[in-house]
Amino acid sequence: MASDETFPWPGIILAAGTTVILAIAGLGFFYAVLLLIVWIGSLWLVQPPPTDLAKAEAPSAFSREGMADMIEHSGIPLMLSERGRIIIANRAARELLGAHIIGQDSRVAMRHPEAIALMDRPASGEATVTGLVRPKDIWKMSRYRMNDDVSVIELVSRTAEVDISRAHTDFVANASHELRTPLASIIGYVETLSEDPASLDTPIAAKFLDTIHREGRRLQSLVGDLMSLSRIEAEKHESPSVKVELRNLVERAAKDAASTPDRAGRLEFDLARDFQIAGDVQQLEQMIRNLVDNAFKYGHHDTPVRVSLSEAANGDAKLEVADQGEGIPDEHIPHLTRRFYRTDPGRSRASGGTGLGLAIVKHIVQRHRGRLDIESKAGVGTVVTARIPQWRDDMARSTDPRSAPEIESEV
Repeated sequence: MASDETFPWPGIILAAGTTVILAIAGLGFFYAVLLLIVWIGSLWLVQPPPTDLAKAEAPSAFSREGMADMIEHSGIPLMLSERGRIIIANRAARELLGAHIIGQDSRVAMRHPEAIALMDRPASGEATVTGLVRPKDIWKMSRYRMNDDVSVIELVSRTAEVDISRAHTDFVANASHELRTPLASIIGYVETLSEDPASLDTPIAAKFLDTIHREGRRLQSLVGDLMSLSRIEAEKHESPSVKVELRNLVERAAKDAASTPDRAGRLEFDLARDFQIAGDVQQLEQMIRNLVDNAFKYGHHDTPVRVSLSEAANGDAKLEVADQGEGIPDEHIPHLTRRFYRTDPGRSRASGGTGLGLAIVKHIVQRHRGRLDIESKAGVGTVVTARIPQWRDDMARSTDPRSAPEIESEV
């Protein structure tokens, strides 16, 4: 039914008045009434339906409220500005820049030269903004002009992509450096031996050959660790689903790492209880060998290395490898699982270390949905602890470890 605002009352009153005048002037009653009906009917037909008026009023309300509801739950920060002032900001944008940005001038809200320059452009465009909120974050900011007054502002984080690219670049640079060092040594000694073999007496030649052999073995270890790390990272989203008896595996792998005469007598075990876990046998053996090998390398030569297996407070299987060495300074502990990180580069290379051992351990523990902790005290020694969840029946069907807790180093 029509409302008073849309009913044509003025036209009806005019039609009725004109009909009365015509009737007084001599027009017959029948014709006067017929004229009134036709007139009123024509007025009614030319009126726009109420729904058209409602639709005409709706866009302004829908464009603001509807747009706000539409973008509110987007994970990408989105804003709507009108005449340079932000009128809508979704939750992601408010969390990033603060709820106070609504109603502010967009240039004041951004407070960044690149962003301000983008806001001042007469046309749509985009810009890369570094340090918008935090010093090293990187955002791609896009501004789309809907009309002369209204613009949509979109922020897409590029920080992770840049960090990954930087990590890849650093990795290639470090790997190249590590590979180049033994290669240069091998090539140099081979060239010396090849120039005039007769001029070198047997002891010197033997020394050169020993160096070549040592550097060749180091190069072989480095390439092997790089390949292992690559395989582990390729499988990191595939949780192991094979039931493994942990005690026998730990004992076997630790004895492999202590196979030399100077190590065998110093290896101690505390494996009173067995545990079943979902594991990759080959990777678990590599993890244990790396931990035990590190403990022998950095512990004192006449002190024991202790390998123990127990239950953690949360029910996980807890593997501990402890040495009695000089310990590790606190500032180094958070970085120990980084690739090629060494607290003492000279000592590490002299002992045959590649700088990838703990990085491999970290990725193996992570794939097994576990946690790695490193505790060290100067003059006492270092304890590396790997906690891995015990076997459950549903682990045979679990294939995604991405929900595993982050691996941490603790002092």
